[in-house]
Amino acid sequence: MSTASRVLPWVQRFNLKLLILVLAVGLGINLIGVGHLLLALRNLLTPDDLRILLQFSGLLLLVLIPAAGIYSLVSEFAFWEGWLDGLPAPASLFPSAERADASASGAADRCYLVYLDGIHQLERDHPPRVSAFLEVLEQHLPAHSTLVRGLETYTVMPVALAEDAGSAWFWRRLFALQEQHPNAWIQLLAAVLVQANNVIKVGISSDRRYGPILNYELALKISLRLAEAGFRPGGADSIVLLGYSGGAEMAMGVGDYLRRITHSAVSIVSFCGVFSGNQVLHQLAGITQIVGSNDPVAAFGRLAYPGRLPLLPLSNWNKAWAQGRIQRREIAGLNHNGDQGPFADRYRLPVVQAIVAALPASAVAPAQTDC
Repeated sequence: MSTASRVLPWVQRFNLKLLILVLAVGLGINLIGVGHLLLALRNLLTPDDLRILLQFSGLLLLVLIPAAGIYSLVSEFAFWEGWLDGLPAPASLFPSAERADASASGAADRCYLVYLDGIHQLERDHPPRVSAFLEVLEQHLPAHSTLVRGLETYTVMPVALAEDAGSAWFWRRLFALQEQHPNAWIQLLAAVLVQANNVIKVGISSDRRYGPILNYELALKISLRLAEAGFRPGGADSIVLLGYSGGAEMAMGVGDYLRRITHSAVSIVSFCGVFSGNQVLHQLAGITQIVGSNDPVAAFGRLAYPGRLPLLPLSNWNKAWAQGRIQRREIAGLNHNGDQGPFADRYRLPVVQAIVAALPASAVAPAQTDC
């Protein structure tokens, strides 16, 4: 075995751990912010609180988070072995006869914009700020475009965490702690654990060993939603995957699988994205990055994956960049979240405008003729 072949698995494991660390830091900032954390420490941390915090933190770090990671991998294996029902075969979604009928119907082509939320997503319904953002986005989309939202990006089956057949009892109990426990630290740690599940899924998606299973599964879930929304495969309609934060990694992982399942052009638009870029990218119609000049989480995420640095020109990301498949657009002052983030009132419209401008030319042109 060559030295390079021995080093590569270690590098992949190191990159996976570093990404999880990056997302965990962003998770903490997303939940409470540094200022709120310091204030909470001063106001809430009594000796009894400290004891509870240490006990629950130990349980969280030593038992619950590893258990969530193991369960995620076991669930992916169970899906791959055919033990879980709920996701259809691609052939049943888009039979060849339907593709031919759609191509011959002469109906106007549509652009389907699929939103993949960040690691804060806990259920189908998005948080209020994200919902307001998506409503503004929907208002600014061309008339022939469809926004697909409410997709459960971080669960194995097409259900919310609280409805997962194997772990619903656990997540419902955790949600109850998060919403009803009288101790603020217990509420915070319960929320951290819920979102840690999503961080683990992002890490799995970027991993070359287990990622293909998760990404294929997510491609099937997206295909199912597209079929329900009236998507016509075979080239008549186009697909744009819109990923925020960790959702950008899920979009990168799912892109080529979705292209092959739907036989249609797939492009990616990310904003404040944290992703590896090590997936199959050369077959995508295009990738657009919308980044904030003050976004430390996305910037540090780039360091977690050396393949996105110019030092490695043969990486998938850098080859796609050299081929002109990647566009980068920066919004001055934009941060990753909070009052300076993409969902805040100040930056909501600029981010929406950047997303609409990044849509494929075929998606925007008809809207101009309608005006």
